[in-house]
Amino acid sequence: MAIEITLPRLGWSMDEGVFVQWLKQDGEVVQTGEPLFSLETDKAVQEVEATDAGILALVPGGPVAGETVTVGQVLGYLLAEGEARPEGLVPSAATAAEPAGETAVTASAAAGAPAGAPTAAAGSAPAVSPRAARLAAALDVDLRQVAGSGRGGRIRERDVQAAAGRQPAATARAAATPGAAATAVTVADQDVPLTTARRMIAERMVQSQSATAAVTLMTRVDATGLVALRQQLRAAVDEATEPVPTFTDILLKLTAVALASHPDLNARWAEDHIVRYGRIDLGIAVDTDSGLVVPVVRGVPGLSLGQLAARSRDLIERARARRLNAEEMTGSTFTVSNLGPMGIDAFTPIINYPECAILGVGRITRQPAVVGDQVVPRDQLSLSLTFDHRVVDGAPAARFLDHLRRLLENPGARLIL
Repeated sequence: MAIEITLPRLGWSMDEGVFVQWLKQDGEVVQTGEPLFSLETDKAVQEVEATDAGILALVPGGPVAGETVTVGQVLGYLLAEGEARPEGLVPSAATAAEPAGETAVTASAAAGAPAGAPTAAAGSAPAVSPRAARLAAALDVDLRQVAGSGRGGRIRERDVQAAAGRQPAATARAAATPGAAATAVTVADQDVPLTTARRMIAERMVQSQSATAAVTLMTRVDATGLVALRQQLRAAVDEATEPVPTFTDILLKLTAVALASHPDLNARWAEDHIVRYGRIDLGIAVDTDSGLVVPVVRGVPGLSLGQLAARSRDLIERARARRLNAEEMTGSTFTVSNLGPMGIDAFTPIINYPECAILGVGRITRQPAVVGDQVVPRDQLSLSLTFDHRVVDGAPAARFLDHLRRLLENPGARLIL
């Protein structure tokens, strides 16, 4: 009997994804555990493994590259050896003639060549992914003028986005002559299609704001000792063989120390009770080309600073390459968002729901400070703690933030102990 291939739920909040391609061809034998198809979720492109064995039978009118599919949707079937295709599963001539996976079009065809115009022969024009073709049509980008970055010059969605940013405004500037009035410049509005990632990020932000009683506390940290420690680490670590711990790595480690003493912040609301986590798994907010991603560093208290640095670097690199799996992006108990490298002094982060709190970190700046009876230059850092007031009151949250401030002002001793 034919076994349905359905879209599994790859994360607690996942309801849908964008189908990328089949990794097996129609009629090919599939073994349990083999990669069967790839799917783009809000955070990554993931390979989905087969949960059963059989012969792949694709359905005419089934999912194609770039199509949104929902959890539980039937994508295809697995047949037993010698089992005939049930009625309705016989592939159409077009399906049988094309390899499984993403159907590509040439740049000339996607650009809308006029009827009767000669089309490029196979291999003479770069292929265009369906998502890139749709985006190009929405943004009025001529694909014949786009350089593809994919294999064999294939034009991808990011190439169209880059080209759209380079193309001239819809209305060119009129040349001004001496004594003539300046001509107004008009730029046409653009409707930018929502990606799955952007839509999911928006939904989660709204959910966090509506489902929590968010309050933000801020404090200033004398980061002179923190800066000195980082300089010592850079001098002591051979960058050719191991990563130098970043400021974020040090912050993660000391945040875990503070959370161990303030478990109310390492918790979540569960409607009729509060869950205090027995573990400290920290999320790192990472900016990627496809949007905000939060990979999780698990078991932070048990990691040395060097181990934490290696693990966070690996997660961040794979997050930006969209090579994380769902498990690596779920289950954090507290999140740290560092916008200091982007020149931000302070901000109010949004809680990574359903967590209780998130720490926002600003940039380190050299500022005058009063030390004893003297005004001297010191490195200063701002921290912002946004927490769910349903889970924890302001005083305990303030004590946590003050504890973390003191750890950061004397970081070396705590990291050694």
